[in-house]
Amino acid sequence: MLRATIAIAFLAAGLVAARAEDPKTHATEAIASFPAPEARQAVAVDADAFYAITDRAISRYNKKTGAKLTTWTDAKDGPFIHLDSGVVIDGKLYTAHSNYPEWPMTSSIEIWDATTLKHIGTRSFGIDRGSLTWIDYRDGVWWGAFANYNRVFGRSPLAYGNKYNTQIVRFDADWRIAEAWVLPPQLMEKFQDMSNSGGSWGPDGRLWITGHDLPELYALELPKAGSVLRWVGTAPAPIAGQGIAWDRTQKDVIWGVIRDKVKGENRVTATRVQLP
Repeated sequence: MLRATIAIAFLAAGLVAARAEDPKTHATEAIASFPAPEARQAVAVDADAFYAITDRAISRYNKKTGAKLTTWTDAKDGPFIHLDSGVVIDGKLYTAHSNYPEWPMTSSIEIWDATTLKHIGTRSFGIDRGSLTWIDYRDGVWWGAFANYNRVFGRSPLAYGNKYNTQIVRFDADWRIAEAWVLPPQLMEKFQDMSNSGGSWGPDGRLWITGHDLPELYALELPKAGSVLRWVGTAPAPIAGQGIAWDRTQKDVIWGVIRDKVKGENRVTATRVQLP
């Protein structure tokens, strides 16, 4: 009887610990939505504007009215293939760019003047750990994700990198990878054959990411040991996966994009997330 009691106690303790590790669900509130034809891949945001991003075009919009201010479009024979995220730092718009879904995967960071949308810089990674899908800046350090996929594209008979090879990385001052982590398998399952599309450090000190399609945001923390990030929170949001951006000028507000194939309309959305 004593052994059975001890066994039940250990089992109960294990279940409590498991529940304590389950991702917390965060309440959300949709606060803005604007039509934006370019809102297919990502959105970036600063104090006055949001930036709708598609493969080869970016438009700057008034953040309060949704009025279009400026547009950049790549030349027909230009070098851009797949812009996939954006973040505004010190008046510059930085984006992750790749040759997705071509093989072998190549990636670069492309830089624009945030006001004029004049292209002013580039940094190529060439063939690296996957397809660069997002970058973000926090406390003087750049972060990003190299995504891999289980879907088969084009000329290759093989999966596009195997999604479990997806890595979240921290760069050093010379854009070399200083550290790297993988995502929990349970979270990877939510991405189906695709991968991590967006990422942005939140005001709560956690990294929030998205998949490719689901209307959800996922909060991650760095592990105390090992190489697997901790999935600690989930928040529903009016988005379609893709690139996201926390608003550094509006408390607890995150921006995303919707690709509505039924209505044939793309939109940029703003959502308030209830954070601890």
